[in-house]
Amino acid sequence: MSTALTPPAEALPPVRHPDAPAPGELLGAHYAYCFGCGDGQPHGLHLEARAGEGVSVTAEFTVTPDHQGAPGLAHGGLLATALDETLGSLNWLLRVIAVTGRLETDFVLPVPVGTVLHLEAEVTAVHGRKIYSTATGRIGGPEGPVAVRADALFIEVKVDHFVDNGRPEEIQAAMADPDQVRRARAFEVNP
Repeated sequence: MSTALTPPAEALPPVRHPDAPAPGELLGAHYAYCFGCGDGQPHGLHLEARAGEGVSVTAEFTVTPDHQGAPGLAHGGLLATALDETLGSLNWLLRVIAVTGRLETDFVLPVPVGTVLHLEAEVTAVHGRKIYSTATGRIGGPEGPVAVRADALFIEVKVDHFVDNGRPEEIQAAMADPDQVRRARAFEVNP
């Protein structure tokens, strides 16, 4: 793990927000057109994450022929996307909006098309706006062989980050979507 992904000594243990989804609860998509979790992407991952105990989540997705890199195998970048999406889901439990600052991925085993990849992620530390986390992807289920793993650093941002940097058409569409506005407002109450 790089030093950028090592929390400083003064970092704090993560604290699950009191209004976070309950363990076992499906988190749902943060945006319908997200390639990782949205249902508006026909070839997306359609990854479904569930709240775990503490500040952890589990997720699953099935590798389809649309996800190939080499013949019959998942594309490595797609596997990194699955890890990134799962790690990003952790922010629902902290009730913060955060973006990936750094993602370091290890590819351990090839992942064949048709495989269900079981992902687990947890926040390990928080330091100011920095959120340190780790994830593992296993073939076939929680006890299956490790295929991929990652360490990540997320940076807390405000909704303005997306308004200021996103394409105006998508931002306007998201702002017109009552579900999207409700989700964004839920995070704004976090002190």
